[in-house]
Amino acid sequence: MRRLTFMIFILLILSGCVSNNRTNESEFKPIEDTRENIPISSGEESEAGHDMQVPQMDTYEITMRRDLLCLMMAYPEFISGIERGSNDEVYVVMKSGQKILYDDKKQKTYDQKFVNADLQDTMELLYPLSDISKLMEENCDPGRIRSYTFLKEVYGGSRQQIEKSLKGVRIGGQVCSFNRNNGAAEGLEKAAKEIIVLAEDRNNIYSSVFPVNGTYNYRVIAGTGQLSPHAFGIAIDFKSDKRDYWKWANRELGQQRLNEYPREVVSAMEEKNFIWGGKWAHFDILHFEYRPELIIKARNYVKEFETGEAWYYGFPLEGADVKSYIEIIDKI
Repeated sequence: MRRLTFMIFILLILSGCVSNNRTNESEFKPIEDTRENIPISSGEESEAGHDMQVPQMDTYEITMRRDLLCLMMAYPEFISGIERGSNDEVYVVMKSGQKILYDDKKQKTYDQKFVNADLQDTMELLYPLSDISKLMEENCDPGRIRSYTFLKEVYGGSRQQIEKSLKGVRIGGQVCSFNRNNGAAEGLEKAAKEIIVLAEDRNNIYSSVFPVNGTYNYRVIAGTGQLSPHAFGIAIDFKSDKRDYWKWANRELGQQRLNEYPREVVSAMEEKNFIWGGKWAHFDILHFEYRPELIIKARNYVKEFETGEAWYYGFPLEGADVKSYIEIIDKI
């Protein structure tokens, strides 16, 4: 009898151990990682005034939103909103009521982009704010691709409209016509003042800038049917050198000129939202063009891995305007 009782007791203990082991297996079973389906959140209120919790976005969507924000920051008097169409196309809405397509989603060659660019094409290449020591690689021309529909909305859709928007900017004894819209003429005035001060003590700066070769000129780009940015009054060519332009000189001569060109002039112009044709493969070293959207994009550029918190990571959120632009873009 004692033996039977002892055997029952042992069986009960063994049964309990098996049960406990099963419980432990359940407790420590790996949980499937479903983070890719969970919105990223910092758990705090963002500086933009709304929850940082955002849906997962692919690289294209993030890039598009950042481009749109740059455009809204660069042209506050001309862009009224952003709309998404029924087929998922996105439009920049101008204050005139004109809607300009951001991306036609077509695969294009460089020449096709040059002739018929949408806004995505114009923003695609990142303009390098850092100095360059070598001419850019083939077809790397950040800013040389332009949306003419957009430029006409901002600076004038006809020669008559453009010329009504011109004002004289004094540069080293010359009076140069420049478009006053969107702060272009004001930016040139401020940059010119800095350059004139620099040129007083630096002969190489003076000899690279003066006399100014040209600003407003209603013409097409040589060899194309496209209007020059000079036709809109938003570009300036400083003193010309035979090695300045890709059609005048080979790359070896262009590289020599690039090496010599005073970077203080470049910095002064970039600070006032001008891009430099010296940073194009189709080099145009005497050429500067007012393109604030590209300078804003370059200043606020972040690498892809840094956009984890929110698509607008890195942009300044101190001003109410930027916050309102973010809110508009978040609604599309």
